[in-house]
Amino acid sequence: MSLKMPEPDADVLSRREAIIAALKRIVRGEGVISEAAELRPYESDGLTAYRQPPMVVVLPETVEQVSAVLRWCSDNGVKVVPRGAGTSLSGGALPLADAVLLGMARFKRILEIDYDDRFAVVQPGVTNLAITQAVEGRGFYYAPDPSSQIACTIGGNVAENSGGVHCLKYGLTTNNVLGIELVTMDGEVLRFGGRYLDAAGLDLLGVMVGSEGLLGVVTEVTVRILPKPETARAVLVGFSTVEGAGQCVADIIAQGIIPAGMEMLDKPAIHAAEAFVKVGYPLDVDALLIVEVDGPAAECDHLIEQIARISSDNGAVTSRISTNEQERLSFWAGRKAAFPAVGRIAPDYYCMDGTIPRRRLPEVLRRMGELAERYGLSVANVFHAGDGNLHPLILYDANKPGELERAEEFGNDILRLCVEVGGVLTGEHGVGIEKRDLMSEMFSQVDLDHQQRIKCAFDPNLLLNPGKVFPTLHRCAELGRMHVHKGELPFPELPRF
Repeated sequence: MSLKMPEPDADVLSRREAIIAALKRIVRGEGVISEAAELRPYESDGLTAYRQPPMVVVLPETVEQVSAVLRWCSDNGVKVVPRGAGTSLSGGALPLADAVLLGMARFKRILEIDYDDRFAVVQPGVTNLAITQAVEGRGFYYAPDPSSQIACTIGGNVAENSGGVHCLKYGLTTNNVLGIELVTMDGEVLRFGGRYLDAAGLDLLGVMVGSEGLLGVVTEVTVRILPKPETARAVLVGFSTVEGAGQCVADIIAQGIIPAGMEMLDKPAIHAAEAFVKVGYPLDVDALLIVEVDGPAAECDHLIEQIARISSDNGAVTSRISTNEQERLSFWAGRKAAFPAVGRIAPDYYCMDGTIPRRRLPEVLRRMGELAERYGLSVANVFHAGDGNLHPLILYDANKPGELERAEEFGNDILRLCVEVGGVLTGEHGVGIEKRDLMSEMFSQVDLDHQQRIKCAFDPNLLLNPGKVFPTLHRCAELGRMHVHKGELPFPELPRF
């Protein structure tokens, strides 16, 4: 399999021992990993089809160390790839042979929780689920809940603008982050946003969330925490056709109902999930819809009745409403375990991520079925159906010559289809390297150049996470160089730490 990444810098590689020595002066003890065997765990992220051992790994523990590492690398022309827990499914944390891998795993403390103003200040290595676990004793939780929430970290969530099953009502990471602390490639520590819903000045926080590690390294995150709803109920609805389930999703939203979560599984995903978690999913349906509502009990009862009626109108053949919290959680258990469940039925799978208008869901599913036949590969589908975020899981066997390449082409065609029907290349996994070469399917060169100008403003020497997102990377001088140094800003001075 071929993957075009920046050519290794021979000069940097020849200076490897000097680079390691310099990093050890900044991060003492066991904070620098350089032995070949010890580098192997870092050679890929969740997109395991691509592997590349890093030149060296550094694990700082303080903001001062992060700043010093980045400043030294900037001064010496050394590339840096930031990494959180490595659960990225787009290759966003794929190392480079001539780059320092900057791991943030040691930043794992919850610094402050304010229940009155409803926020928590956490370090980027804190896992998504750990935030909820820290506040649930007081009746609060953190809303974004990606399927990998037990392992993925909040820093990675910020980098990729992660979502989850409850993002339909409560939003993605960008809607739940109030402020961040970030270190630029030249070692400068900046703060964006704050501790409240609106901060003064330009919304540079909105630029940073979802920037995929191209603009800086996040060292602190302030997130919103929400009171746990009084009641949460879920309904599990089976359909004899995927089209019926897709139309039901559209009709629920059209009626003005915004569920807390609305997820869909097709037949292969249903069977895989049920075999894995055994929660009682019906096996004689082609599509399964999980719809959850939350809020006051009377409101939930009313909405569940409406959803049941809309489901019936769209040909639902089976329906179960949760009667207690354990049953509600069991409905979600299969969906949350869909990715590992599918991993039991095929040697390998390729997890895609694209977003489409909800009304085009039946058409897109039909055309994905046609693509599966053309490529001779099976696909299991799970969706954040409410916001049109698709996660097709393409099944293949990497040991069979040509299957991985066919799976990649199949995935590329799915993403092209998403753009064709008015959707976008990614909903929450990011672009990384997976979708990098498809960016021109969605953006013109003018669009891409404007995006890179933001990159140049924060990383003028293009040293931070190179090879990701942009299909071609121009030298900043060619785009009209912009800096974030005092006296050269084309906008008001940025807030300094």
